[in-house]
Amino acid sequence: MSFDGAYARRWLPVEISPVALERALWILVGVSLVGDIVTTFVGLHLGLAESNPVARNAIYSYGLAGMIALKALAIGVGLVCRPMLPRAYRAIVPAGLALPWTIAVFVNIYMISTVV
Repeated sequence: MSFDGAYARRWLPVEISPVALERALWILVGVSLVGDIVTTFVGLHLGLAESNPVARNAIYSYGLAGMIALKALAIGVGLVCRPMLPRAYRAIVPAGLALPWTIAVFVNIYMISTVV
């Protein structure tokens, strides 16, 4: 770690540009989004319940279209807010989307494994 003025910098073992990092995180967003939708609906078909009340209402009211609309809304908010950040910090947007969806995939897989 080094100190550059007011910012502490951590050096990664591999050099990666902010653009490459953001691209990789957007790919993770896509994979985790699909994984979350698939594992959610598999769990629902096995008798599990959606724990997020907003998502539960959207799914029970509109089915798959409701879930996709919620995901699209989240991505839309991220894309609108992304230009407000300095270029070096724009990767926080896909990271903020991918992290909870990736965690949800693993939680869903665990819950599905308990009923199968």
